[in-house]
Amino acid sequence: MLRNFLTVGSWTMLSRVLGLIRDQLLAAFLGAGPVQDAYLVSLRLPNMFRRLFGEGAFNAAFVPMFTAKYETEGHTAALRFAGQALSALIAWLVILTVLCELFMPLIISILAPGFQGERFELALTLTQITFPYMVMICAAALVSGVLNGLGKFGAASAAYLSFNIIGIAAIFLGAYVWHNVAFTSAWGVTISGVVQLGALYWAAHRAGMAPHLVRPSFSQDIRALLRRMGPGLVGSGVTQMNLMVDTIISTRLPVGSPSILYFADRINQLPLGVLGAAAGTTLLPLLTRHVANKDRVSLHASLNRALDYALLLTLPATVGLIALAPSIMAGLFSYGHFTVPDAMKSAQSLRAYALGLPAFVLIKVFSPGFFAEGDTSTPVRIGFFTLALNLALNLALYKPLAHVGPPLASTLAAIINVAILAVLLRRRDVFKPDPRLKSRVTRIVGAALMMGLWVAAAQKFVAPDLPNWHGVWRLGMLGALIVFGGIVYAISLDALKVVKLRDAAAALQTRIARRRTR
Repeated sequence: MLRNFLTVGSWTMLSRVLGLIRDQLLAAFLGAGPVQDAYLVSLRLPNMFRRLFGEGAFNAAFVPMFTAKYETEGHTAALRFAGQALSALIAWLVILTVLCELFMPLIISILAPGFQGERFELALTLTQITFPYMVMICAAALVSGVLNGLGKFGAASAAYLSFNIIGIAAIFLGAYVWHNVAFTSAWGVTISGVVQLGALYWAAHRAGMAPHLVRPSFSQDIRALLRRMGPGLVGSGVTQMNLMVDTIISTRLPVGSPSILYFADRINQLPLGVLGAAAGTTLLPLLTRHVANKDRVSLHASLNRALDYALLLTLPATVGLIALAPSIMAGLFSYGHFTVPDAMKSAQSLRAYALGLPAFVLIKVFSPGFFAEGDTSTPVRIGFFTLALNLALNLALYKPLAHVGPPLASTLAAIINVAILAVLLRRRDVFKPDPRLKSRVTRIVGAALMMGLWVAAAQKFVAPDLPNWHGVWRLGMLGALIVFGGIVYAISLDALKVVKLRDAAAALQTRIARRRTR
């Protein structure tokens, strides 16, 4: 599991780094203003449906069924099921796309009620360009699920690099060739969906498991898939409605607020996307096998180790983001049209998001515990409660706290969400924390806090006004502080006997020696 976790995490990390470069370019060329706001809203709708139908309930229902069918009925039955599922998914999404394109003005008026005039018209046009991306990326997510079910996590994770590679190319073309970054970026989104689907399908073909399109039908397998998917679809819909609430509230704040929140969330998503995606992707097939084999001991051990691996990196990321938020936002984004005051506002939002980072990651870890047992209805009930709570908190906080209100509301809702998930899994004997997990988490918390104190003290002593430094020097000092924090964290882990650096160094030397002898 650790190898798969690291494989997915490595590819996802590379994708996130490229995504960070893409966001830096968007900030530099569009700043935090009406055009950026409109472009970011145009991404919200296709991404919402992507997470709903591609990575949400559909995949959560499909992967366990595909894995079980492959294990019990063999290659041919699993391939036939994948083809039927892909055909049904594409047929539904094409119909949905046509309807949404026709009624897009109404949809934008609901999604962004604060947009008027130019912002509304621009958001409408850009969303009509980006929306077809949903069809390709949802189909790509299903093919990715096939590969994950076969244990081929690397190919599935690597394909998603194309979104950011094409996005970066589109920004440069828009800036220096067509002189319209927003429009070229929107077209880049849709084109990247075609590329990702093609790359994943090629990988599935090489693995001998490329699903073929057939005439959509309600076969016994598809009916079973829909029954299992139904409650989960509502649950995933609740999650996406939470995000929609944040978007709606942000459009009612001053111009530029959606952009300020977006860039803060993107930094928060860097560790969340890497660790949460890696844990959720690799854990679901593994837990499904343990449940199928009725192996509770392995089930407990796998979930505990996933929590261990996730928190080992999540907690220092949380503390680091809170300690260095102003310097991070200024160092990464305060160039071109994105000013230092914009970066300072975004840093305030980032700190509110970062407080909930462990909860967001643990939701990704705990959710497969329900999906592996075929239970997609319980998260629905939790989701409805979380949706109501998030909406109430947003309405209570967005006026007094402005751009800090929506992220703080999301954080509080996520903390309560993960607490409920943990309690229910504990009662079902799916989650049973062992002494090793309890001891290591306590020590990891201590090491992360130690790192945060040293980093904050170092910045105050060496560079108290770092956000106002010149770009290159500011970025260099930020990098030095991050490296310093990493060293302090590693030494603290070693001192608290979480990770023994000498043993790790010896293992690395042994591995290098073995490769040289081959």
